[in-house]
Amino acid sequence: MTNAEQRVLRRWPSLLLVTGKGGVGKTTLSCVLATSCSDAGRNTLLLELDPRESAHRMLGIPPSGGEVERAGHRLWLRNLQPRTELDALVEDRLKISAISRRVLQSPVYRHFAEGCPGLKELAVLGHALRCLRGELMREEEIDQVVLDAPATGHGLSLLAAPELVAEAIESGPFGRLAGELAEFVGDPERCGVVAVTAAEEMPVDETLELLDALEERMDRAPELLVVNGLYPEIPEGFEPRDEIDRLWIRRRKVNRRESRRLSRRWSGPRIDLERRPIDRSPELIEGLRRRLEAQLEGVAV
Repeated sequence: MTNAEQRVLRRWPSLLLVTGKGGVGKTTLSCVLATSCSDAGRNTLLLELDPRESAHRMLGIPPSGGEVERAGHRLWLRNLQPRTELDALVEDRLKISAISRRVLQSPVYRHFAEGCPGLKELAVLGHALRCLRGELMREEEIDQVVLDAPATGHGLSLLAAPELVAEAIESGPFGRLAGELAEFVGDPERCGVVAVTAAEEMPVDETLELLDALEERMDRAPELLVVNGLYPEIPEGFEPRDEIDRLWIRRRKVNRRESRRLSRRWSGPRIDLERRPIDRSPELIEGLRRRLEAQLEGVAV
């Protein structure tokens, strides 16, 4: 194993929660990070919450469909549905199948599961923790979980859910799990946040709000900020020939302006990734992985 790979192994907490505004490449970056961790020697599970399933295309495998799919030598993918995981958590905690079936079929439970804030998020985080403990994927020892979390506001709610549930439910199996998960996500050595944005006005607005909310509500900051999809630099002396060239110049000016706005607020670890003219595919993930790791060599995460 190279020194660079060893540094990657030491760098990341065992759970990485990747969040950002929709459309900025959050799922792409989740695939890049998961691939990087697996290539560095960690048994890595990528959990995707979007029911539309797009991660499999970038990893070159069939859709997960809720099952665990092997995506590489040390890499697995699973599409996770929060409500399904909540039902599975109830079954696991109640132990007795006859009782759990009655609970799951109860209208009271269905109403409670849909209406109680934080429960489905608790089930998702609980699934990640149980995978890291070897309680679910017993045939493989999972060292790293990368969670392709919901968009920014919902991603923050995912992190805050354990403490919210722990305050509302103080005892019983859900209360104990919430307390345990609150301790887990509150420990930056075990749970980290990667914020993904684009150097555009609305994504930057949302990212700045995320930074403030993480600091105010959880007294923490992201482990890494990734600015994705940057237009390439304009060569010196370049003269636009058509509307495409003029569009490039305009968008690059926006990128520079919004990058400066980010820099005024965020001085922590940051990676900038340029756009690549490649469809979402394993080729795109491999190219971005190399760029990410090259930049991480000079970044203290």
